[in-house]
Amino acid sequence: MKNTPLILSIISLVAAIVLGILHFTGKSCDDAPIVAAESADSTAAKGDIVYIDLDRILNEYDMANDLRSVVETKVQNIQAEVNRRGKKLEKEVTEFQNKIEKGLMTRSVAEVQGQKLQQQEQEFNNYAAQKQQEIQEEQIVMMNQLGDAIKTFLDRYNEEKQYAMILTNQGGAPVITADATLDITDDVLARLNEEYIANKNNKE
Repeated sequence: MKNTPLILSIISLVAAIVLGILHFTGKSCDDAPIVAAESADSTAAKGDIVYIDLDRILNEYDMANDLRSVVETKVQNIQAEVNRRGKKLEKEVTEFQNKIEKGLMTRSVAEVQGQKLQQQEQEFNNYAAQKQQEIQEEQIVMMNQLGDAIKTFLDRYNEEKQYAMILTNQGGAPVITADATLDITDDVLARLNEEYIANKNNKE
């Protein structure tokens, strides 16, 4: 059939999306921009405008790493099943083409089997699209969970610190350059991980 390249392209597309997600969720903090020339212990005072490096938190927060591991496993399982089904369909299409070329089936039988394969291809396309959507939803849910946990923590954290504002810096925006003493990432990370580990141990 002429649809074999389409099937392969769909499998490749899904694989590319999966790899993109794995790359995004597992990217190294080495890619994060350097806001200050050198790190320093935060000496920010009450009323200061401070900031956190969200890229670092997403890479070093234990909750982020745990959630990422779960999502990556789900994504890999989805990719494996999509690939399995795609290869199975591709094999059936190849066998059908060989029988046609060798004249091993009548025209009427070929038409019936050809229609059946076209239906299977459509079902596979729908399945692959559904799984792609599931991957995107898993990613969104993970980021929402992390965002909620970090925001809830920072609300409590700032009741103690009473900063005028806590900015979230990511990819060099909105903080292009700043006094390193206004970077509270180390303290926030330490407390986030301490709280997460304590809650995790309590649940166990």
